[in-house]
Amino acid sequence: MIVYWILLLITALFAYLFGSMDTMVLASNFVFHRNLLRLGDESRWISNFRRLFGWGGFARLLVVEVIKDVIPILIGSILLGIKGHADAGRAFAGFVLVLGRLWPALYRFRGSSAWMAMIVAAFAAAGSVGAAVMVVTAAAIAVTRYVSLGTLLGAVVYVMVAVLAVDDALLLRLALLTAALVFVRHIPAVIRLIRRTEPRLSYQEDITYKLDE
Repeated sequence: MIVYWILLLITALFAYLFGSMDTMVLASNFVFHRNLLRLGDESRWISNFRRLFGWGGFARLLVVEVIKDVIPILIGSILLGIKGHADAGRAFAGFVLVLGRLWPALYRFRGSSAWMAMIVAAFAAAGSVGAAVMVVTAAAIAVTRYVSLGTLLGAVVYVMVAVLAVDDALLLRLALLTAALVFVRHIPAVIRLIRRTEPRLSYQEDITYKLDE
């Protein structure tokens, strides 16, 4: 039993650490070799990033995010697999990964939307759950242009499909707890959506940089 708890603790430490890492910082240092945080805020950042790196840049940024999130899932699977509970290890790592993404100690517990971490955690619970969450989240963000709303709808689907597709009681509880983290963290976003003050993504090109030329 002591060994089991030690393996859980190690899994939690790795998952929380990777969840707390800022993808922008990692991508800036190891992929783009430019400080992406200085490109602006929200929609302006998207416009400037696309101007500099194109859609291929977004693909590379997404790859960095996925790799960062998948590593702790694999660690959890390997460590808990020692005791014959690889599935539980993946689901537990996914739960802590989302926790770290939403409340990162490295950044004073000020996290961002954990939509990608949530999708990875959903796949850790079950392939069908992950696929459903990925499709709904991506579609909702693309159509509504609200990242928060897309994440919340993905969390709703997470719960619904997990209840239908996950037979293991422990895996189901971890899936529900993961979705609950997303709901709690996005309460302020829900209030902003109701008040219609939540910022939307904009795909229009920002041309203010030309003023500096």
